[in-house]
Amino acid sequence: MASLPMRDHVRPTTGDYPDGIYRVVGTGDESTTLLRVGDADGRRTTTGEIVTVADDDLETFEPVENPDGNRPLSATVASTARMSYWSLRAFGQQLAAQPLPTAVALALVLVGFVGEGVVPFPEIVLTVSVLVGSLGLAFIGGGRL
Repeated sequence: MASLPMRDHVRPTTGDYPDGIYRVVGTGDESTTLLRVGDADGRRTTTGEIVTVADDDLETFEPVENPDGNRPLSATVASTARMSYWSLRAFGQQLAAQPLPTAVALALVLVGFVGEGVVPFPEIVLTVSVLVGSLGLAFIGGGRL
């Protein structure tokens, strides 16, 4: 094994390196940098442990599956639901932290949606209003303001 492609996963076969699953995160002329991403049982871990292996020592590693692939479906769905909740909550907090820009962006969106019968603007102006207001909300809610 002379060199490994980025993002491949390997496991040491000798005791020279801590047991676990490693992801290739860097390659050099004569070495490969590995990040430990799984424990000895193949479960995902977040250790932050990085090792640099000389290309000559890569023979002591064997290819393995990504440890992220062994999560049960229920755990994946639950994690996605939790992440969605926290993302929406953070988005709302960002909007609340900037009330004036948020009000302006919301007004632009509302004018664009309901303005056809209320204000005498051409349709292109209303369309641009919705677009600019929506982008403004995304910009503000994403914490970029």
